[in-house]
Amino acid sequence: MSEPPIFTEELLDRCISCGFCLSACPTYALTGEEVSSPRGRINLMRALEEGRLPADDPTLAEESSFCLGCRACEPVCPAGVQYGPLLEEWRARQWPPRTRPLRLRGLLWATNRRWRVRALGLPRRHARRRRGPGPWLMLGCFERALFPAVSRLAARLVPGARVVARQGCCGALHAHNGELARGHELARELGEALPGVILTTSGGCAAHLAAVLGRDRVRELSEWLVESGAAASSGGARPDGAAASTGAAASTGAAASTGETGARPSETGARPSETWPRPSETRPRVGLQDSCHLRNANGVWREPRELIGRVAEYVELPSASRCCGAAGTYALLRPRDSRVILDAKLDEIAAAEVDYVVAVNPGCLRQLRQGLRRRGSATRAIHLAELLATLGD
Repeated sequence: MSEPPIFTEELLDRCISCGFCLSACPTYALTGEEVSSPRGRINLMRALEEGRLPADDPTLAEESSFCLGCRACEPVCPAGVQYGPLLEEWRARQWPPRTRPLRLRGLLWATNRRWRVRALGLPRRHARRRRGPGPWLMLGCFERALFPAVSRLAARLVPGARVVARQGCCGALHAHNGELARGHELARELGEALPGVILTTSGGCAAHLAAVLGRDRVRELSEWLVESGAAASSGGARPDGAAASTGAAASTGAAASTGETGARPSETGARPSETWPRPSETRPRVGLQDSCHLRNANGVWREPRELIGRVAEYVELPSASRCCGAAGTYALLRPRDSRVILDAKLDEIAAAEVDYVVAVNPGCLRQLRQGLRRRGSATRAIHLAELLATLGD
């Protein structure tokens, strides 16, 4: 009997080798090597599928690991290649359990069962059980341990959000690191535990859940706030829990960048002390680091910029849309390569002289905080929920 195919045929066949992806790829930019581009890696996948290269070929091993998995190649691809799913299928074959670093094995073990994930958050003060008519707030796995304030503040920004403790990992960590089937199982388990719209503060988790459960089941925080109008005229939800006017939420990109809502306090129902924008001299300068998967897979990138522009002077960093080098487990498994990518971004942050750089993904937040701390920078890295809850008070 022949072995089952490694890759989904229609995904692998879609690439037409046009090369549009090369300029979007961070690792190609670093090396200039074709093999380190999306086109080059897809050619390696084809060689693996066709048996022209064995699974233990060192180039296959290196390039499956060197790739950030940022999916920046997808929006620029005229053929609509879904590179992210292909990379997941590649690593499912390329990274058998016995070859994985001990650090990765530990991470996968810790998030493989719901009770282990819950244990991660027990010593931390993440959002606690709460009933409401709104979406189900996802607590995350390592986010609830590393950044517990994020879920508390998200619950404050979305007063109707429901919170329960019986949540496991969404499976993104597994799907991206060689355990694709288990990653899908965990996503479905979470979908059953949170039956309805899932609200997440992690861009990477949002993309994975949307791919498994369906786009209609998942909303990232900025996406929810803009769509619901909950942050239309103030930095967050109204103190009384009522949503602000949805008309203001539909402001143009230009209005968002200047913080203008086009509505007077009387029209939004907000008291003068709640009204934005604040006077320009009191508005901090704030940059953004996009979540690669949130932007490239889910198409969410305008929303965080709009919300930041309502409470601060938004500053577009030159490479805001490019990977910061965190890339899930990448910073842990390939710290040198990760730091090279991050250092260029830190130079941009310093040149922009921003007070804050906002992240919408916990991995990016950790990466930026560590890098800024290492440089002794006065710029603070914070999550979008922290910015909105702080400046919206």
